[in-house]
Amino acid sequence: MQLTARDIMVQDYYTLTPDDGVEKAVRLIFKGKVRSYGHKTVSIIVVDKTGQPTGIVSMFDILYHLRPAFLNYTPQTFNLEDEEIEAYINQFKELTVEEIMSSPVHYVEPDVHLMTIIDIMVKDRCRRLPVVENSRLIGVVYLSEVYYHLCKTWFDLDID
Repeated sequence: MQLTARDIMVQDYYTLTPDDGVEKAVRLIFKGKVRSYGHKTVSIIVVDKTGQPTGIVSMFDILYHLRPAFLNYTPQTFNLEDEEIEAYINQFKELTVEEIMSSPVHYVEPDVHLMTIIDIMVKDRCRRLPVVENSRLIGVVYLSEVYYHLCKTWFDLDID
């Protein structure tokens, strides 16, 4: 059986725009959709006004940009007072999605074979791939979806 992105993509997903506040991204991921086999959304695709993917915001992006920048240059052990932490959080809340999103976006077209999707995800360490048709987002292939379909289809595992 030839499985393609169209066969395994999720069509029930959130999107953000580059101008959205970072707090909206935090809330959407926190309240993320739980799919039928138990995996929860940990990232959101960012689209422009035409619906074309321009970036991705993940839990990792949020945590990376929430922490103080000086941690890039100091040892892992440090002490911050509550007031300092609050200042960093307040500063973070002022950011837009565009300022924290990962970009550029790797994507696939709907008729790309599952093995090609696996190859892209492994080589580029992608956990999700937007599915784009005519420059518009039509779905998202998540690593967990790929694994689910791999187990169900190629290894005949009873998932239910």
